[in-house]
Parts: sequence; structure tokens; C-alpha cells
Amino acid sequence: MEERRNIPGVPDYTVEMLAEKRSDYCLLIPIINEGGRILKELDRAKAAGVCGLVDIILCDGGSTDGSMELPGLKSRGVNCLLTKTGPGKQGAQLRMGLHFALERGYEGILTIDGNNKDSIESVPLFLEKLSEGYDLVQGSRFIKGGKAVNTPLSRWLAVRFIHAPVISLAARHWFTDTTNAYRAYSRAYLTHPAVQPLRDIFPGYELLAYLSVRATQLGLKACEVPVERAYPKNEPAPTKIKGFKGNSNLLKILFAALAGKYDPQ
Repeated sequence: MEERRNIPGVPDYTVEMLAEKRSDYCLLIPIINEGGRILKELDRAKAAGVCGLVDIILCDGGSTDGSMELPGLKSRGVNCLLTKTGPGKQGAQLRMGLHFALERGYEGILTIDGNNKDSIESVPLFLEKLSEGYDLVQGSRFIKGGKAVNTPLSRWLAVRFIHAPVISLAARHWFTDTTNAYRAYSRAYLTHPAVQPLRDIFPGYELLAYLSVRATQLGLKACEVPVERAYPKNEPAPTKIKGFKGNSNLLKILFAALAGKYDPQ
């Protein structure tokens, strides 16, 4: 096990290398206590040959449910396990993953949630767009070929009529599924001097919102690809955005992104 400590803008974390670097692309999966959901997602990835296309890197926030046992992860094709030991929430996990991926030299970095809602089999669509020179590739269930399954009505309304319009206004580019963390970023985008994603100003959801808008603000290429997002039927929706407080905080982040408050000074 290796340690990464005292890196500006990056939480302290540990690294378990389960395999050598095999690809120019990696897939970051931020998780915490996803239990069987992440294991099922990894099984789907292995069955679809995803681990032969990208290096799968888990970005764990400190799971205690036993799902991060190394033999099981290795057998499912996981390349590395990163475990956050410093402070921060979702944004800190993502910054940890981005730091490691950039340090390791990946040319393209994909991200996906670890709760088995998303079509991990769609990874080749993102790789195709990265190879065509796109810098931001956003997965969308709302474009032709995409599929939204059992989406809660409140979530559908919020994405379609609040989140997507605000993000699109800030980005000066129309996006349809802006809460979706299933994305790909080029190395050129993430290392652009006017982006600087490794900053402590992004403790939670802020970084996802910021990276949604910054590429096209800088004249970089962005597009969407169709994906499926399926919520479990007759079960609580697995999501980190819950209740009035969660949604009001999200609105504050959206309007901060619109106002340019996350742009490097």
C-alpha cells in the first residue's frame, strides 16, 4: 500500500495497486458503502469487457461494509483501489481520483457512480468521442438512444426544468442530463491552466457542476452520448442528493457556477 499526503487541493489517500497500468484511459468510480451494488456493477463491467478497455479505479470514501476486500475486487478486474483518509465528501473523492489518474499519465478519464444505476456497458461510446477530440463527454438518458428507467418524478422535473437549463446557461452549450456523473474528460481539459480542478473549493457536488460548464466556456469541445440510468423499482432511490436541504444546497452550487465563483482567480 502506498500513501499520498500533504498534496495541495487533494485529500490524503492510500493506494492499493492491484494491476499495472494497461490503458491510456481509466474509469473512476467514487463509492462509499455501496455494498452489493458496486459488486454487481463490477460484474457487469467484467462481463462486457470494460476492464479490457479502461483501467477501473475505485475511489473509496472509507467504506465499512466489507465490499472493498481486495481479492474480490481483483477478481472483478479492478486495477486500483484509492481510499480517502483526509476530509471532504464527493468532491474530495473525485479530486483524489483525478490527481491519481493525472499523475499516472492517463489521456482520458471517465467517471461513473458506483450504485449500479448506469449502463457501464456504454464505456466504448465515451472512448470513441475522446478519440475524436472531444474534451467533455456527458452521458445522457434524455437524448436519442438513451433510456431513463423508473426515474422519480421529482428528479426528472428538477433535471429537465432547473438543473439542465441553469448549467446550460452557464456553459453556453445545451446539455440535457447534467446531474449525471457518467462522463469523460480529456487530459487537456483537466490540465488546462484556466480549469484547475484540484482545489479545496470543491468539497462536495461543486466539482461536478463546475466541470459541466467550464469546458465550453473555454472553447473546448463537448458532446453528449446516450446512456441508460435505471433506478430500482419499488425501492428507495440510491442518491446522495436527498430532501429539501440537499436540493437547496444543490441550487446554491448551480447558481455559484453560473456566477463564475469556482473559476480560478
